[in-house]
Amino acid sequence: MVENTAAKSHSHQVFNVSIDIHAQTGHNLLDDDGRLKRTGTVWTASSHIITAVIGSGVLSLAYAIAQLGWIAGPAVMFLFSLVTYYTSTLLSSCYRSGDPLTGKRNYTYMDAVLSNLGGAKVKICGFVQYLNLFGVAIGYTIASSISMMWLIRFLGCDETGLLRGLIVSTRVEAKIHALWWLSIVAAVMSFTYSSIGLGLGIAKVAENGKFMGSLTGISIGTVTQTQKIWRSFQALGEIAFAYSYSVILIEIQDTVRSPPSEAKTMKKATLISVAVTTLFYMLCGCFGYAAFGDMSPGNLLTGFGFYNPYWLLDIANVAIVIHLVGAYQVYCQPLFAFIEKAAAQRFPDSEFISREIKIPIPGSRSYSLNLFRLVWRTCFVILTTVISMLLPFFNDVVGLLGALGFWPLTVYFPVEMYIAQKKIPKWSTRWLCLQILSAACLIITIAAAAGSIAGVVVDLKSVKPFNTSY
Repeated sequence: MVENTAAKSHSHQVFNVSIDIHAQTGHNLLDDDGRLKRTGTVWTASSHIITAVIGSGVLSLAYAIAQLGWIAGPAVMFLFSLVTYYTSTLLSSCYRSGDPLTGKRNYTYMDAVLSNLGGAKVKICGFVQYLNLFGVAIGYTIASSISMMWLIRFLGCDETGLLRGLIVSTRVEAKIHALWWLSIVAAVMSFTYSSIGLGLGIAKVAENGKFMGSLTGISIGTVTQTQKIWRSFQALGEIAFAYSYSVILIEIQDTVRSPPSEAKTMKKATLISVAVTTLFYMLCGCFGYAAFGDMSPGNLLTGFGFYNPYWLLDIANVAIVIHLVGAYQVYCQPLFAFIEKAAAQRFPDSEFISREIKIPIPGSRSYSLNLFRLVWRTCFVILTTVISMLLPFFNDVVGLLGALGFWPLTVYFPVEMYIAQKKIPKWSTRWLCLQILSAACLIITIAAAAGSIAGVVVDLKSVKPFNTSY
């Protein structure tokens, strides 16, 4: 699952999640496919990846490390970074079909799946992507609502818990249209609140005068042995969620110039970006755990309570809201486009679906209002909000999203496409190694999903839906 991108527009292809991040350079020269000459470099690709990866997932890393401890926590994070880097290099090799310099380009993740695997696997991949986008919409609603509730409390307003924040979030998301500048703003905001969380963690450690936590994480007694196991599994999903960006890697690669081959450039960019991201994650997660120990909060910024500096926490929570509201628009656009195109194809003569109503706006161009788009998108926002009210569990949802997106999108499809692309013989040593990696990651995904679902079940016992403060 990807949290924040430099997206500017979205493809409307069926079963295709596409986020077009081409820079409009105005260059007159064309590439081999007739498109504008690509000018991306190792550094521009690295910056795209870093801004795509670092997002709300960083807020749960301290909690994840608290479940695993000082030994397993950083080790697991490092292993996830290695797997993500390796499978990303496999995926980058699938950008062109055939020759790495002159072969047919695959502009999106789904194009690569179609070219290399085809058949039913394309539909399966599309289903997984859209399901993941739906889950991300729910997760973003929960996270932004928690921050809104913090701001409401800080301002001294009367509030009735998470419900108020969810309603406010819904109103904002239902009214804002996906604009190109949302991605830029979202990238800035994600770095803002992540950096504030890191800075406050360092300050808290300095105030305590020592590093909190233990080698094995939260101790039995604070939680039961069963809870310890489930929480450890859930932590795997939370770390996986923080590294999810494979679904947009091909789109980023499509901005890179050649020669050298795009795959060669992308492998260098992936190494740089994963190294930078891992360092940042290690700092945020470890200093958060060092600051709070076993009591590390699910959302790092909520752990600092209502103590000084108020203004810094205000900035961080405002940044979270702005980022996630913007990211909500960006990530839901492919899902919106798919449903709207499918409806238009299924009911070509329906005026409700196809008719555009022109609404004159003084001093500007008229606004085109499509009733089906208005009704469908509003219902979608309401649905994600209702589910968020029923399951207002940030860590459980993040862990589940990480589990659902990690194996299929980050590991399985890149591995299978690479095997098909390079025509690796079945049962060869290389084939077996790749299949063992895929199987191991599948086990991790199942464990993470099970831990997150168990967390939801446990939390539901102590939560009254629609009337609970988070």
